[in-house]
Amino acid sequence: MKTADPSPWRPPAITARWWPVFLRNLLVWRKLALPSLIGNIAEPLIWLVAFGYGMGALVGQVQVDGRAVPYILFLASGSICMSAMNAASFEALYSAFSRMHVQKTWDGIMNAPVGLDDVVFAEMAWAAFKSLFTVTAILLVMLGLGISHSPKLLAAWFILAGCGIVFSSIALIFNALAKSYDFFTYYFTLFMTPMMFLSGVFFPLEQLPDAVQAVARWLPLANAVALVRPLFMDQWPAAWLQPALTLAAYAVAAFWAALALTRRRFAA
Repeated sequence: MKTADPSPWRPPAITARWWPVFLRNLLVWRKLALPSLIGNIAEPLIWLVAFGYGMGALVGQVQVDGRAVPYILFLASGSICMSAMNAASFEALYSAFSRMHVQKTWDGIMNAPVGLDDVVFAEMAWAAFKSLFTVTAILLVMLGLGISHSPKLLAAWFILAGCGIVFSSIALIFNALAKSYDFFTYYFTLFMTPMMFLSGVFFPLEQLPDAVQAVARWLPLANAVALVRPLFMDQWPAAWLQPALTLAAYAVAAFWAALALTRRRFAA
């Protein structure tokens, strides 16, 4: 009797063999580390300087939880979360798609005793690592500019690492569905761009209509900002459990969905 094919939605079967795949990506990227770093941090720093100092001179201070903070501090705490989102997304979309579809690197790796689950997990971990590498460099620049010197930024660093995991997992869903690079336009136009403006990065969420606020507070970027911004202000988040659980749920659900859709693509 012919056995049925296993469901693509079965639980992940990840082994330690994901680590050599991660190292392979690291060794390839090491040759381009400096240009890659400059490219990843240039745009967010331009945003920070142009809006933080330029618009900050007009806006002055912003009210956050009843406390007035300089606009550049408000913007920096949101834009670094946005940078984590962008860096993870670009790596898990364009670079991962190149390795999977164009260069057929994944096929070559799976000729060795490495399963697809390990490859997908390695891609997620690699994109999250590149995101963390980027935000670490940006964070050091912000420290140099004196935007914040709170010791609680160390906790923010760990949250930003989790943010990279969330968005690399979400981006891998679109990677599994893409037929060409053009498909990623939908991700940036319909998902990332609206979220940038609805997550409290550039202005407080309280400025939005109540109905929009209710939706925006469940966006992954908004929850990351809700955790990171108080730490930049040298405060612990007053209500940390809901955003932390929301980000964890996004990470687990998105990775599982990305893995299932990738399994279905390779089984076709």
